Amino acid sequence: MSLIEVGRKAPAFTLQDQAGKKHALKDLAGKTVVLYFYPKDDTSGCTAEACQFRDQAPDFKKAKAVVFGMSPDSVESHRKFVDKHELNFTLLADPKNADGDPKVCMKYGVWQEKSMYGRKYMGVVRTTYLIGPDGKVAQRWDKVKVPGHADAVLEAIREL
Repeated sequence: MSLIEVGRKAPAFTLQDQAGKKHALKDLAGKTVVLYFYPKDDTSGCTAEACQFRDQAPDFKKAKAVVFGMSPDSVESHRKFVDKHELNFTLLADPKNADGDPKVCMKYGVWQEKSMYGRKYMGVVRTTYLIGPDGKVAQRWDKVKVPGHADAVLEAIREL
């Protein structure tokens, strides 16, 4: 599946967070949602990105935005990641199905072929969606570079 274009309705999902609690996008109607997809818990880039969102959580709250991080890692992996880095926002677990694909990552088009040292494999391409109160994609950041990313997202929310 391809990435969701700006102006299109964000695909529905219901997933568990780091505590096993379920979250559904439909329950956030009327709210601004930051949905950032990242490859793997506790890796250097993913930790830096999560810590940016953690450190700016008060600003996101002030802007009335809900932040979700999402990866194919398990609920347990997310719990350890949250505890280790004192993350103050929700991580959603999108575990791989029987075919080896995470369903929501596929819906959002972020599960793509990647290459490292000449080896091809499927993985999450770091992508962030800003979903407006109307449930439509207001902005999308592709192949996110971590430094300054949370700032850019916050600025986009303020411009909504």
